[in-house]
Amino acid sequence: MRKMTIPDTELKLSPIGLGCVNAGLKWDGKEADYLFDAFLDMGGNLYDTARVYSDWIPPEIGRSERVLGDWLTRSKKRNQIVIITKGGHPDMTGDNPDTHKSRVYRAEMRTDIELSLKALRTDYIDIYFYHRDDESIPVEELIETMEAFVKSGKIRYYGCSNWTTQRMEKAAKYCKEKGYRGFVANQALYNVGYAHMNPLDDDTMLAIDGPMQKFHKENPGNLAMPYMGVCSGFFNKILSKGEEAVKDSPYYTEGNIRIAQKLKQIMEKYGATATQAVLGFFTCQDFACLPLYGPRGAESLEEACGTFEIPFTKEDYELV
Repeated sequence: MRKMTIPDTELKLSPIGLGCVNAGLKWDGKEADYLFDAFLDMGGNLYDTARVYSDWIPPEIGRSERVLGDWLTRSKKRNQIVIITKGGHPDMTGDNPDTHKSRVYRAEMRTDIELSLKALRTDYIDIYFYHRDDESIPVEELIETMEAFVKSGKIRYYGCSNWTTQRMEKAAKYCKEKGYRGFVANQALYNVGYAHMNPLDDDTMLAIDGPMQKFHKENPGNLAMPYMGVCSGFFNKILSKGEEAVKDSPYYTEGNIRIAQKLKQIMEKYGATATQAVLGFFTCQDFACLPLYGPRGAESLEEACGTFEIPFTKEDYELV
């Protein structure tokens, strides 16, 4: 796959990132090793995890980072990949986790990054993200925390996830004043069906809405890395199994039923799969997008990577 670059960095990234939220749950050990190796063989190099993945399922804490670290220890391929991990997410252990309880103060971020480095068995993280924000904390303080990690050699670059456009703008202004590189990427919800979906239960998960899209167009040095890129499989299911299979999905709306028919036309035009038609949306935006994809296995990962060999056009997605 052709690599993407982020301006003013040394990063060269595959156009899709391997989402590791299911590492340790759906794949572990040899199966995980095979998947990680396969992605690298396909031309992928971006591996996306987080300290919190998947602490909501006991008993293990930080299992996703542990699984990725296991592979890095066995394979010795650390210098061939780009690692993303994230800290500062609310505590997801216990019976009733509160996603509004902030954990992005410097001491909490320091605890998370040290745990991440230990689990991943690496000396540094390529891109380290704030997984959430706390608007009661000045952006200046949060940026200085990340800059301290850069200066200590723990991270190369940093980004944000689930921050508002206004907060990213404030951060960019401060970094410019101080001469800092600033955020290199932003992870938020964005996909072909997001505009028509019903609200998610977790309102701390923010979408790349109109103002944020404008921000990314004007600030290409902050790369959009959408999560939930394949709409939790909604379009795959509705196109293969019908509406009965998706009635409980937040994507089940009249608007997305219409989009499903549009995607069907795109699939027929290119001989593409539903996954490829959904991911093709990201190749046709007015701003650079690098979607994150959590595969079921190596076969589904190969299918997703094949998206970037198909010449989708903006016109294909005009009415989406």
